[in-house]
Amino acid sequence: MQQPILLILAAGMGSRYGGLKQIDTLGPNGETIIDYSIYDAKQAGFGKIVFVIRKSIEDDFKEIVINKYKHLIAVDYVLQELDALPPAYTCPPERSKPWGTGHAILMAKDKINTFFAVINGDDYYGKHAFEVMADYLSSLSMDNDKDAYSMIAYALSKTLSENGTVSRGVCTPNDNNYLLNIKEYTKIQSIDNTIVHINTDGSLEHLNPDAPVSMNFWGFHPSLFLHLEKMFTEFLKENINNIKSEFYIPFAVDDLIKANKAKVKLLETKSEWFGVTYQEDRQKVVEKFEQFLNQGIYPDKLW
Repeated sequence: MQQPILLILAAGMGSRYGGLKQIDTLGPNGETIIDYSIYDAKQAGFGKIVFVIRKSIEDDFKEIVINKYKHLIAVDYVLQELDALPPAYTCPPERSKPWGTGHAILMAKDKINTFFAVINGDDYYGKHAFEVMADYLSSLSMDNDKDAYSMIAYALSKTLSENGTVSRGVCTPNDNNYLLNIKEYTKIQSIDNTIVHINTDGSLEHLNPDAPVSMNFWGFHPSLFLHLEKMFTEFLKENINNIKSEFYIPFAVDDLIKANKAKVKLLETKSEWFGVTYQEDRQKVVEKFEQFLNQGIYPDKLW
């Protein structure tokens, strides 16, 4: 089979961070988080990179990111724009928020024809995570495994920020480590050495620190795009005028599981996840990459 493709979601607004974190230089030699992800993906056996970006950053992104990799690995990109909707729908003029991760993935349907993984452009997932995902996707059959999806799972306690609340999709697996459901929690924080979700009424719901969570590192068969097209149209029927609504990939996957149209294998990794949700998270990430260099996990120059 073809080498799997890596789809990188890099169209986020970065509103909480206060800047374009996808191209922020965090490594000892000016590397971005995307640099590390592509290095790890190429080493693991991914054969092509596709970025999802937005039109307003296209020129900078091509200059800083695309040109860097095009001589090293097959690379392409698509645009996620607010008006990229089915013909029957028009984006409300007052909407400024992207349509969500499910919509972002859907934008790449004409660029992907084999098994593929999806990651966030501003998250670090780790070398072993890419190896596990590449090995799993490479073990599948395009004809016989159209409903075989996968997800790299991280422990909830390892994915928090010290600088504010985070949103996480908390997963419930069965005894064979297949996903039963995902529940989205939008305001998770560590308080007094316990992990809680702050409900809309202000009450606290205690969460299991070892619970597996989705950090948007997914593995899919390209048949996903047919499902997303139908589901996004249904989403728009209900939400076209809700300017803050988003079509999230965890919700779409959860619906497919409930409809017996997908089986999602939770893949375990020894890798550490970290990301930059808030500006205050930045220094800790810089120190991590310096530590990785000193430990010999990465070379002085990635490329």
